[in-house]
Amino acid sequence: MRQKTVVIGMSGGVDSSVAAILLKEQGYHVIGLFMRNWDSSINNDYLGNPNINTSDICPQEKDYNDAVKVCEKIGIKLYRIDFVKEYWDYVFRYFLEELKKGRTPNPDIMCNKYIKFDYFVREARKLGADYIATGHYAKIENGYLKRSKDTNKDQTYFLSQVSREQLQNVIFPLGNIEKKEVRKIALKHNLITANKKDSTGICFIGERNFKHFLENYLPNIPGDIVNIENQKKIGKHIGLMYYTIGQRKGLDVGGTKDKLFVVGKDLNKNILYVCEGEENSYLYSTSCILEEINFNCSLRPTNCTAKFRYRQQDHEVFIEYLEDGNLLVRYSYIKSVTPGQACVLYLDDLCLGGGIVKEVRRDDEKLWYLL
Repeated sequence: MRQKTVVIGMSGGVDSSVAAILLKEQGYHVIGLFMRNWDSSINNDYLGNPNINTSDICPQEKDYNDAVKVCEKIGIKLYRIDFVKEYWDYVFRYFLEELKKGRTPNPDIMCNKYIKFDYFVREARKLGADYIATGHYAKIENGYLKRSKDTNKDQTYFLSQVSREQLQNVIFPLGNIEKKEVRKIALKHNLITANKKDSTGICFIGERNFKHFLENYLPNIPGDIVNIENQKKIGKHIGLMYYTIGQRKGLDVGGTKDKLFVVGKDLNKNILYVCEGEENSYLYSTSCILEEINFNCSLRPTNCTAKFRYRQQDHEVFIEYLEDGNLLVRYSYIKSVTPGQACVLYLDDLCLGGGIVKEVRRDDEKLWYLL
């Protein structure tokens, strides 16, 4: 019987490194493929900036060099592919357009949908792949996407827009082990990535000064901060795109008795609305409308659980399937549900898919201060 070929996305991190080792131990012919999705030479806002610790930045060239060393160590070939244009067209442009609308996008979710499980797959097939693999913490069981054993690292939230068709012939080698075990395996094999810090920041762009970085692409328009309860101006914001609903830090306002939280935006008047106190009713909603719906299985429940943020606890929700294809999701009071963010649906460990929050409501009325 012919040895099956798996093409794995090698990021230069510990997770993909160990995933490749596990695949080899399982008897697959493993090929590594490194994706270059961002031109790290442009808009390096951290260069020469005394407020940025450049040791915390992981440029793609360093990641690529680490991937090369790992592949040499474990004895697999590594190829490199450039998806800079595709990433710009399908992920980064989406990210900017959502910010312009005052919404809170998640580019990592769109990167999985359009790059890692689309363009990457096409390239992997050219290399003779029977399967593709990544270092995501998730499971595929009987064709269904499920949460990983390590619930703290589970990444099904970021896979919620990947279709059922895209998940065919996909392997997630880390689905049944915990992060601490991944580190142990990397140390056992003396990999350069064994103690490497996990990547954070925007997918493939990395850790940057977010404000400085966005100024390269979107105009920075300061405006008023208004207390939504008494409509008084209490300060100035640096641009609506830098704030998300529920945010507390970064509000340069003094003289308040309680903590301030972002609760809404008026794009036409360029106003950022805030309220006092983390239990303020303005922070809560009871339903939302989801668009861009993706179900990666045939199940269509009317009640299940949902996450509106990564690592957020599960909330019980009730779903109504609307005629236009969108979903009405009802729930008991949840804090800081935000237009643009992903709502991911679950039945126990099964990830059903999800959608993007279009509109937020309380007691069936649209919240006027949320866009």
